[in-house]
Amino acid sequence: MSAAERNRLIVRTSIVGIAANLLLAGFKAAVGILSHSIAITLDAVNNLSDVLSSTVTIVGAKLGGKRPDREHPMGHGRAEYLSALVVAGIILYAGITAATESVKKILEPVKPSYSAVTLMIVASAIIVKLLLGRYVSAQGRKANSPALQNSGKDASFDAVISASVLLSAIIYLTAGIALEAWVGLLIAVFIIKSGIEMTSETLDDILGRRADPDTVKRIKQLLTEEPEVRGAYDLFLYNFGPDRDYASVHLELPDTMTVEQTDLLTRRVQMKVFKETGVVLTGVGVYSYNTRSDEAAEIRNKVQQAVLSHQWALQLHAFYADTEAKTMRFDVVMSFDISHKEGLEILHRELGELYPGYDITIAPDIDISG
Repeated sequence: MSAAERNRLIVRTSIVGIAANLLLAGFKAAVGILSHSIAITLDAVNNLSDVLSSTVTIVGAKLGGKRPDREHPMGHGRAEYLSALVVAGIILYAGITAATESVKKILEPVKPSYSAVTLMIVASAIIVKLLLGRYVSAQGRKANSPALQNSGKDASFDAVISASVLLSAIIYLTAGIALEAWVGLLIAVFIIKSGIEMTSETLDDILGRRADPDTVKRIKQLLTEEPEVRGAYDLFLYNFGPDRDYASVHLELPDTMTVEQTDLLTRRVQMKVFKETGVVLTGVGVYSYNTRSDEAAEIRNKVQQAVLSHQWALQLHAFYADTEAKTMRFDVVMSFDISHKEGLEILHRELGELYPGYDITIAPDIDISG
């Protein structure tokens, strides 16, 4: 799907949501006022907040679809995360407002007056919201739009809210017990909870979350399929909005490869990764490994055994030893249980005792991609 097609899909879906929610809000507001039902009235207000959410989603899609410029060379895709955050904020505000009004009605109750028409309208709203939620969620997944997926979740949840309102009305008509203010408060609690969860998920996207393990595994698999590549390490993924993923990586290559051979390999894997995953491999660094010294291979095995004896040392890679110059270098991936400074002090002390006279260079890495 092209960027233009994606934007059209988001806008079209949002317009459907706006039309449906305006219709539902109008009916519910009229019924809520006539029946003196705080729960139905709050449900109508919730539909109006959905209208605003869909409007924000359209604005976010338009901003996110803008072409890169001098100030934003990586594009404006992250604007969609901001729109998703605004949608979550609207939902949160609607929940707090609903809670406030419900508490007022609990303290100063007003008896509702339901009718068959009231129940039919609320029941119809449940069906409409269920269908709308499924439609918007499916389109949101198709377009990979966080804001649209949030709106879809909210619409599906609204169906549950309307069902609660319908249940409270039935209980009042059959048993004469007015629970709708309490139902309104319960609805508000769930709306607030939903808003907080959506805010947390969107903030994770903005701040930067750990890369998807399946994507990481697939990229490394594609890279290590190349016969020259012994390992792929330090895979960093950078997200600049939905479907805008970039990455950098280090490849471990034999020390006999020329610069020309490395250049050809780099271009080949960049194209391969993009075709298979859609991720743009912007940077490919290289590590060399020993191929002409049995002594270096033996040193590597002993160093690896010593390093990985520590639980906080997750991986050793990029090892290279020059037995004539008495130097060795390698990277160690450390867990978050130890500081790099402390880990390096331990490793330098232990390896210095194993290989006195060697100049040892250790680069600490973090467990960035799993």
